[in-house]
Amino acid sequence: MSGFPAALPDSRVPDSQDAPVLNWGIAGPGWIAERFVESVKAHSAQNITAVGSRSASRAADFADKHSIPAGHGSYKELAQDPNVDIVYVATPHPQHFDTAMTAIEAGKHVLVEKPMGITGEQVRIMAEAARARNVFAAEALWTFFLPKFDVVTQLLEDGTLGDIVSVFAEYGEHFEAGHRIFDPALAGGPLMDLGTYPLAFATRVLGAAESVAAIGTPHPSGVNGQLSMALGFADGAQGIVNTNLYNFTPTEAVIVGTEATLRIDGPFNMPGGFTLRHKDGRELRFDEDPGAHFEGLHFEAAAVARSIAAGLTEAPQRPLEDTLRTLELADEIRRQTGMEFPDTTTRKQTP
Repeated sequence: MSGFPAALPDSRVPDSQDAPVLNWGIAGPGWIAERFVESVKAHSAQNITAVGSRSASRAADFADKHSIPAGHGSYKELAQDPNVDIVYVATPHPQHFDTAMTAIEAGKHVLVEKPMGITGEQVRIMAEAARARNVFAAEALWTFFLPKFDVVTQLLEDGTLGDIVSVFAEYGEHFEAGHRIFDPALAGGPLMDLGTYPLAFATRVLGAAESVAAIGTPHPSGVNGQLSMALGFADGAQGIVNTNLYNFTPTEAVIVGTEATLRIDGPFNMPGGFTLRHKDGRELRFDEDPGAHFEGLHFEAAAVARSIAAGLTEAPQRPLEDTLRTLELADEIRRQTGMEFPDTTTRKQTP
């Protein structure tokens, strides 16, 4: 077990501009797709060659706005485009499964926006299909690709915090009426949109939860409005997670160890700083300018390009086993709180 360091380790994340270049197709020309394209174009050398939508006019408008060579009026056409190496799936949550499977079946690599699926079963099916075709598949949970998280990972791997006994993570945000998060048909509520981050963080640090106790608060729109979860782990460690769609919270994350505590500034899932505090009061500070999607999404694109160039079919920063662990935990939380999502497990051909 390592002692308290004199200085924090340096991030090992290379410059995104230096990553091997892939030809990217964008599935779903919505808000997150715009942020992804903007970030990738500004901070990396990745080549965005096509966009696909179920609406040909939306695809054409998006392609024109972002100077993308091709627009396709279906996800199948996008997946069959010979100038596309990898499909970034940015459709609404319930469409992730079909859209990703369409790309995988066409022999394309996929990077699927979080949550990768809305059930653990969907993730298992996608993972098996990708392995069978020897194509890359990963969840685009961008937090784990950020330089600051690589520093956190090194501290955990070095044992700097000692034995981890608890993790606290939360994420709340305000949404205006009419946002898709209030739509039950789109797997609305905070669990998939916001809760993915703290749940994924807790299980990344502590592993698979052995037990979970979840309580939820219904929202008038018909979705869940707030969730609180207590997680138990085999070694006695505990995790406390909260997520809500009523208003903004600090969105911090804390890892408590027997030797030191690590507190990540809010919003913990975005670029920013953290403080490592030893039990004797000594502190080390990781400082970087706070950022959002524009400053951070390019890291996942560059990391995926490096993985594929190295012959990998998964991202070391977010292995499919980790994604499955998070979604299976979300399945149990939904079971305990009575949340129902649209039935999209049955495979339907994506248009």
